[in-house]
Amino acid sequence: MTVVLRWLGYIQPSHLPLPELLKFVLFANFSIVGMNVSLMWNSVGFYQIAKLSMIPVSCLLEVVFDKIRYSRDTKLGIVVVLLGVAVCTVTDVSVNAKGFIAAFIAVWSTSLQQYYVHYLQRNYSLSSFNLLGHTAPVQAASLLLLGPFLDYWLTNKRVDAFDFNIPSMVFIILSCTIAVGTNLSQFICIGRFTAVSFQVLGHMKTILVLILGFLFFGREGLNLQVVFGMIIAVFGMILYGKASSKPGGKERRSHSISRSSQQKHGLSEPSEVDEKV
Repeated sequence: MTVVLRWLGYIQPSHLPLPELLKFVLFANFSIVGMNVSLMWNSVGFYQIAKLSMIPVSCLLEVVFDKIRYSRDTKLGIVVVLLGVAVCTVTDVSVNAKGFIAAFIAVWSTSLQQYYVHYLQRNYSLSSFNLLGHTAPVQAASLLLLGPFLDYWLTNKRVDAFDFNIPSMVFIILSCTIAVGTNLSQFICIGRFTAVSFQVLGHMKTILVLILGFLFFGREGLNLQVVFGMIIAVFGMILYGKASSKPGGKERRSHSISRSSQQKHGLSEPSEVDEKV
């Protein structure tokens, strides 16, 4: 799709260094495999807890690498979102050693991959389509080569032994088509905002899944606890959005340091130096 758009002139040619491309593909591949294996080896409850931990990990990456400082209200919004989604989704929680390792790899690789989306777009002036065009072919080729062997090692089942009938092929093609939109929306959202904002927004997906489950499959999955959790999570998202958009909600510490240094030495503060994220 990106090749066709580039050929039609909608996407300008761009460059991404090979080492950066390979690092991104490594994080992204570990993310895909890690999340699937975590869901396979863990209970749904622990899987949801692992997904919730991506927000604190993404915050940590921004604090360490981008020197981001969060205001108290922004932190409160994140905590409320986590609380609401936990009330909605976390039920039975059981964990084993290999499941914990899979979840640990999944959380860190996914957080690094999402942080890297923002990093590469910002540092190499790449649009979402350009970044997807650089990374998708390499990622697809590497997973196509390694996936069958990894599948057999984890499940003792061969991919070529699967019954590829018409219904299964229709759903595979549908899944891949939807995945294009999913990947593109992820790149657009993280490029425009940050990985933390994307994670907060992503929990709206959990709420929509629960609502659609209620609409299609009846009342079984939707009770008072789930509705209460949804309300808390949506309130937290609104709180996070308002807090992070205010001056000082999310800002680079280097800016705060330079500003205090300027004030200390009696220097005027230029208006262009606003580093709010």
